[in-house]
Amino acid sequence: MYQILIIDDDYSIKVLLKRMLEKQGYKVIAASSGEEGIEKALAHHPALIICDWIMPGLNGLEVCHRIKTDPKFSTTFFILLTSLDSVADCVKGLDAGADDFISKPIEHNELQARVRAGLRLHQLSRDLQTQKLLLESEMSEAAEYVRSLLPFPMIEPFNINFRFIPSRQLGGDCFDYYWLDANYLAIYLLDTAGHGLKATLPSVSVMNLLRSRALKSLNYYQPSDVLKALNDTFQMNYQNDKYFTIWYGVYNRLNRQLIYASAGHPPAVLITGTSPRKAEVKLLKTPGMPVGMFPEAKYIDGFCNVEKFSSLYIFSDGAYEIAKSDGTLWSLDAFIQLLVSLQNPIESQLEQVLSYLIAINSKDVFDDDLSILQMKFD
Repeated sequence: MYQILIIDDDYSIKVLLKRMLEKQGYKVIAASSGEEGIEKALAHHPALIICDWIMPGLNGLEVCHRIKTDPKFSTTFFILLTSLDSVADCVKGLDAGADDFISKPIEHNELQARVRAGLRLHQLSRDLQTQKLLLESEMSEAAEYVRSLLPFPMIEPFNINFRFIPSRQLGGDCFDYYWLDANYLAIYLLDTAGHGLKATLPSVSVMNLLRSRALKSLNYYQPSDVLKALNDTFQMNYQNDKYFTIWYGVYNRLNRQLIYASAGHPPAVLITGTSPRKAEVKLLKTPGMPVGMFPEAKYIDGFCNVEKFSSLYIFSDGAYEIAKSDGTLWSLDAFIQLLVSLQNPIESQLEQVLSYLIAINSKDVFDDDLSILQMKFD
């Protein structure tokens, strides 16, 4: 049974409204002032509130504003009872959060119709809220599933660490690193376009395919071959129009050479040096369209010798496409400068990087998945 709260300092109107609504089968609570009305609202959480506009003490506008700004009453429908009927008064009421108005003198049929409509909207809001919570729970479970698939940090023979912060909607970031043999390490990060499970599932499919080496004839030591095979396998026409960007590299620890290829992905950043002042920066990227976009896309390999005291950073665009408080987007160049400023061959910088990104983000959560891999070679 729906609960309705009446707030009115006029005893006769309060009794009239109470009797009308109780005859319709509603449970009615009454209050004689704005202060008492807020107390009873907090105690009973009514589905609908009918509140007089003009009252001594806390008036109807103030009660409405307090109720509608409290998240606990996000689904409560609020009707202002008023003899004021100017456009300016309606605007004031709507600005305060009122959902509807009933004019005095009260007409019985109009009251019933507006209450029924208000309760329908209240129930719809509750249903939507329930679905939203259910969806958020499912997204959280999906994020935990993706997190469970990620590799463990590596300590020997070199250090690989990462940070993975999924967005509320869950994006398509995924990454992995594993030994192809005793001397060759494969490492990659991919980002599927879009959000939600439609973006996550292709990423997980790619991870499972590469981890199991299911494409038997593929040379996993040759990054350009890997990207071509993925492009042949994951054409967007057959993947719900989903494509993805990826950076894939293979490191030979004997000759300290990195071979890599990218498909529309942000460049990996190789920083060499023992301090920011002495740091040398290389952006590792090769031309290539995102995987799945065009069947005949070509990919090429890049080569890089890794000097001592080097760190490799691989990341998704969520690491730098961040909306700042002034409304502008942070940039890739600024992100690279941050990495350089924290260059240190001994300490891990990822926690400092993440703290900085959280500080500049204008929202409570990131709009996109944020993934950063750091590989320290010495």
